[in-house]
Amino acid sequence: MSSAAPAAGPRRWAVVGNGENRRVGLFLAAARAAGLPAPRVVEWRDVLRDGGHAFADEEIVRLDSPGESADVDRLLRGVDEPTRVEGSAAWYARFLAAVGSLRGGVRLDDPADLAVLFDKRLCHARLAAAGVPVPSAPTSGGAWPVRGWDDVRAAMREHRMPRVFVKPAHSSSASGILAVETGAGRVGATTPVEVTPGGRLHNSLRVRRLTDERSIAAIVDTLAPDGLHVERWLPKASLAGRSADLRVLVVAGRATHAVVRTSRFPLTNLHLGGARGDLAAAMAAAGDRWADALEVCERAAACFPGTLCVGVDLLPAIGWRRFAVAEVNAFGDLLPGLRGLPGSGAEDMDTYAAQLAAVAGGGTPRVRRDRAPR
Repeated sequence: MSSAAPAAGPRRWAVVGNGENRRVGLFLAAARAAGLPAPRVVEWRDVLRDGGHAFADEEIVRLDSPGESADVDRLLRGVDEPTRVEGSAAWYARFLAAVGSLRGGVRLDDPADLAVLFDKRLCHARLAAAGVPVPSAPTSGGAWPVRGWDDVRAAMREHRMPRVFVKPAHSSSASGILAVETGAGRVGATTPVEVTPGGRLHNSLRVRRLTDERSIAAIVDTLAPDGLHVERWLPKASLAGRSADLRVLVVAGRATHAVVRTSRFPLTNLHLGGARGDLAAAMAAAGDRWADALEVCERAAACFPGTLCVGVDLLPAIGWRRFAVAEVNAFGDLLPGLRGLPGSGAEDMDTYAAQLAAVAGGGTPRVRRDRAPR
């Protein structure tokens, strides 16, 4: 990989995404507002069906999420129902193959980084090796293979973790996640997974509480072939009486945007009933440690030097004095209407405008330049 900056001269933007998706629409709107020529949109479905795509040398290539498209999901996971949980291992392999089939252009999303970002076990290991605070996880780096519920229970006993999150290794948006807790001879789990009468697993917008260990075990056993990550469930700080965490966007090495997510459940995802919390209140609660919180996020992003922008899920400990990184998201910038943090240089920008400005200012970390075959 070359670390050269984009060549001088006219530059054009291209985005690989799902054209009907709001993510692409927001990025195109930001480019128009910046007075840039309309970026060229390359559809993920075309990349997958055509076996790749070639970009001109001067094109700056931004990858966006392949999600929220039934056609693309079918091509990646091989299932006909977009809400199905199973198939994440196939998704991972086919997505990385599609990324590898892109040729030419100046790339802002490094394929090697993406391979780690979309495997929670590898991502955890990379963060831990860099000294980034993370919840302890026996599956970090693939050290503890999970073949089913018995392995999860064994990991919980051996590592003295009565409460854990069990996550499909290649999932996003809380797909298939279970927050498991044990005590007094009982087992419970909080999850958005719904099991159909035929035993298929579907993501639901309703978070549910399971108290039957056999039902929990059946879900885990079904998900295990796709790969599972198990990590300690850290008690989180609260805000206005609700559990709270943060999504912090880091662009070109600098934390530019942050949103507080609060919920009465251990899962704070906004599409699962979580709500945006008061960022000013969170900053006040952290006080002089707020700078530490942003620094942790920037250290996490620095573990992926070939990728312009990542979204860091940050866990504030009770009392808002310590912080740990739960996950780092390659496509974590869908935060409509959010303006930049004070002192970030992106105060008047949304998440997409901040990325455009970073590239215009030469602020890309280590961009990738691939040459299309002649």
